[in-house]
This record gives sequence, structure tokens and C-alpha cells, in this order.
Amino acid sequence: MENKIVLIVGGSGGIGSATAKRFAKEGARVVLASRNKANVERVAKEINDNGGEAFAIEVDATNQSSVEKMTSEIVNQLGKIDVLVNAFGQGIIQPFMEIDPKDAKEIIDTNVYGTFLVTQTVMKNMKEDETTSVVMFPGTMGKFVMKNASVYAASKFAIQGFTKALIEEQRRGKTKFSLLYLGGVDTPFWDDERVNMRVKKEMMLTPGEVAEAVFYAVNQPSGSVMNEMVIQPESHQLV
Repeated sequence: MENKIVLIVGGSGGIGSATAKRFAKEGARVVLASRNKANVERVAKEINDNGGEAFAIEVDATNQSSVEKMTSEIVNQLGKIDVLVNAFGQGIIQPFMEIDPKDAKEIIDTNVYGTFLVTQTVMKNMKEDETTSVVMFPGTMGKFVMKNASVYAASKFAIQGFTKALIEEQRRGKTKFSLLYLGGVDTPFWDDERVNMRVKKEMMLTPGEVAEAVFYAVNQPSGSVMNEMVIQPESHQLV
């Protein structure tokens, strides 16, 4: 990964920051993007203080001009992008009849439209003559459904369908797509007041474990691709 440019959108969260540190450890030039620049600046500083190379940038994944500005700044200052990790998203776990329509719109705008906007914009600015990678996180809610997850599961199933359609479109291209279906991961996701679930964080996957999976997916041999991976905690995390 020496000098590869890795863009992690949602870099301030547990998965994003852990993934950034993992790639930086291998010599990648990591860009962490988030709506809250201060959060990713702290992660970038930690990476740089430990001998890596990381940059922080602000972005609103649902705003076209913001996404285009982010991408052009990266390309102009560092060069075209090798790896995109879409680690951003919002959750909502509530009974369907109790969901505020405004919350539902925000979840779908962020998880679905944001994923479309970031992926399309970045792919237009990825290297054409080398293999590139895009990593998505539909989560297990993008493969299986559960009670009270109607809106969230809908957004995650959309990411699965979106990515699989892209694979069909890009078969003659050089971009590899990986879908990671993760069970419960110990991240700030569970602190959102809209996620009404009792969980045992100590029994969940760690962000570091997920980062290893992302690194594995991106570093497959040139003739192969890690299309899909399901990773669950050893023990069921719900109580």
C-alpha cells in the first residue's frame, strides 16, 4: 500500500479511524473525511504522530458541491484516488409506526443518496491505469432483516443492490468492489438515541477486527476480488 491514496469517508467513527490507522501502517496516504472536521483531525494527528501520513477534510456526503470540493482537493493535492472506503452512515432501530418521517428521510438521504453521490464522484477521479477498490458496509441488515429495522434495513439493502449493479456495469473496468456484512460492532452507532436496542458492546466485533477485514479485501491478488464477506460476533450481542 506504499503511497496509495486511500479515502475513508466517515473517518471519525470507530471503523473509519481503525481502518485509517491500518492502512497508514502499511505506508498508504490516508485521507479521512467527515462532516465534523475536528474529529478526523484528531485521528489524522494521531496517525502522523506515529509516523504515518494522514490528512483530514470536511465533507457533507449528501451535498453535491461539498463532495465535489472534497474530491477535487484530494486530486489536486495528492493525486487520483486508489481506494474508497464508504464507512459513513446513520442508523435507526424503532417500531415502524413510531418513526418520525424526518428521521426516515435523513437516514435514506445519508445512507443511500450519500453513498451514490460519494461513489460516483470519487470513481470519476480514481486511477484509470491501475486496479482500484471500493469498499461498502451494507452490514447484516443489508442481508437479513429484523424487527424494528424497516427503514434502516431498506437503506442497507439499497447499498447491496447498488453495489451489485455497479459490479455488472464495471466488469471490464479495473475497480474491485467489496461488500462487508458486519454484525454488531462496538462503535458510537449504538449511542444514537434513534437506535433503540439493548446490546452488550463487550461481545461485539471491535473496529480493529473490521479494519483487518477491509485491509484483506483491498489487498487481494491482482487476479481476484473479495466480493462479499459476512462477519458476526462469536456470541449474539442482543439481550
